[in-house]
Amino acid sequence: MISEPSIEIPEENSSRTHNTPTGKREGLSLPVADRPAVYVIHENSEWVVPLRTAFNELDIPYVEWFVDEGYLNLDALPPEGVFYNRMSASSHTRSHRYAVELSEQLLGWLESHGRRVINGRCALQLEVRKFEQYLGLKRAGVSVPRTLAASGREQIIRAAEALGETPFILKPNRGGKGLGVELFNRVSELENRLTEEPISLDGIALLQQYVKPANGSITRMEFIGGKFYYAVKVDASGGFELCPADVCSIEDAFCPAPGSEKVENNSGLPKFRIDREFNDPELVASLERFFCDNNIEIAAAEFTEDADGNRWVYDLNMNTNYNQQAERDSGNGKRAMHRVAEYLGKEL
Repeated sequence: MISEPSIEIPEENSSRTHNTPTGKREGLSLPVADRPAVYVIHENSEWVVPLRTAFNELDIPYVEWFVDEGYLNLDALPPEGVFYNRMSASSHTRSHRYAVELSEQLLGWLESHGRRVINGRCALQLEVRKFEQYLGLKRAGVSVPRTLAASGREQIIRAAEALGETPFILKPNRGGKGLGVELFNRVSELENRLTEEPISLDGIALLQQYVKPANGSITRMEFIGGKFYYAVKVDASGGFELCPADVCSIEDAFCPAPGSEKVENNSGLPKFRIDREFNDPELVASLERFFCDNNIEIAAAEFTEDADGNRWVYDLNMNTNYNQQAERDSGNGKRAMHRVAEYLGKEL
């Protein structure tokens, strides 16, 4: 006998916004619609603002599940609907230390009951495991920078020496927003930087070949429904923290998505620009194949191009944001978050 759903999440952390009547079931503090709806799983309300707007304009019923703390009942039965995972790898920077771990169990629970999950457990696991991202990309025929994984201060230094080239990148295996990514010109600089504190939440640091962008920018490819949607050129002169969300302020504890201000680089040009001339069918096909093999439907891939024209994919983001100002500047009607809402509505 299957009992009533039982997911206890503190009331203050449950959904705050929805456009369809919701109620509560016995032992369930997360809101539940009275009919099938799109359930958005996240831990950063600011990042969901553009998606709420799209849902409301398109009249798609939705419910937000703000997941931080709580417990799951193994015998519970999930509500009917489509479940969209937007859990972020950077959730720990907003004091939601175990949001990812709890979401993994939540997604496993939904999938075990055959619910339609967009960016399910596999996607979330890859989101927070960069080394596994690179393994999968290599299998799909995508070029990635040389990378070594290490745990422990002395082993990190040994891995940097084994990499055998300078400059090189140090990055957390589990990071988010580009936080914690550093460039070193020599191993001695790394030795002075390292303490006994782990570089990454999972204790694994990555030592990586540095691919200098030939034109000072990187490209972020957006995929919706597993298919390529558009590419964004991002000025990389300011460092590695390249969150595309509008008005993304690295100094803040989170990177808010809503807004209309134009983020500019030092030359006064927009930091984010949709690249209408982007054309790389081979890379697009390889990434689409990788996303299909891993049940990833909404995501972004970032690459840099070296002086010889080689393109190296160095990051994947399964919780992707979009720069609305860049979309408006392009003048070609690209509205990625509305396209996401349309896709979710169609699946519902």
